[in-house]
Amino acid sequence: MEFTNLLVQTLEHGVGLIRINRPQVLNALNQVTLLELVMAFDAFVNEDAVRCVVLTGSDRAFAAGADISEMSGKGIAEMLTDTRLSSWRRLREFPKPIIAAVSGFCLGGGLELAMLCDIMIASESARFGQPEINLGIIPGAGGTQRLTRAVGKSLAMEMILNARNLSASEALEVGLVSRVVPVETHLTQALQLAAQIAARAPLAVRLGKDSVNRAFDGTLETGLEFERKNFVALFGTEDQKEGMQAFLEKRAAKWKGK
Repeated sequence: MEFTNLLVQTLEHGVGLIRINRPQVLNALNQVTLLELVMAFDAFVNEDAVRCVVLTGSDRAFAAGADISEMSGKGIAEMLTDTRLSSWRRLREFPKPIIAAVSGFCLGGGLELAMLCDIMIASESARFGQPEINLGIIPGAGGTQRLTRAVGKSLAMEMILNARNLSASEALEVGLVSRVVPVETHLTQALQLAAQIAARAPLAVRLGKDSVNRAFDGTLETGLEFERKNFVALFGTEDQKEGMQAFLEKRAAKWKGK
């Protein structure tokens, strides 16, 4: 299987590796990239030799957010039928463990993607944030729900309402990531951990993942649906159009509150 925006490998010791490969835009997540991620994970579902997957980007960026150029002109109806929503849902359903090896920018949709993973290993250069408020919108792929569960209400509010970023050490302190390691070894350590998990009893690993996720999923579906409606509704506002246009034009946005 060939990909445009991903590098996908089946490694030894039961490990699969997916690398987002759009360096010219800091691995921004456009529709093609999300669809290819679904295809890559779907392929690993049926590959018995792969029992744990590592998802990564580059040393400079795991993923710096969504591709704003694709979203800036959309309205409510278009966002309701946007294929991104179904792609996120498909990625959530992947049954095997996923380890995110995060270095550099992990922002917006990039952080939402990393939080879909089961374990996050961060390099010392990693920076985490949900800066959607700067575009006149909110996170729309789980950010308001998963971030709150990960770091608590107060910090999540500051990150979502005021675009605060977290350093790698701050992310470790609040429990967003499981460890912080040097940039040059972050992928190696993620692959080593994946191999260790892959060596465990496969059914127990799958049920363990499912059980831990159930600890959060009691109201997650309701929260995600509520978030999605609010996210889509903001595409009917002038501020969303202004925020994304200002981003593309590299200028400060002029908010109107409507």
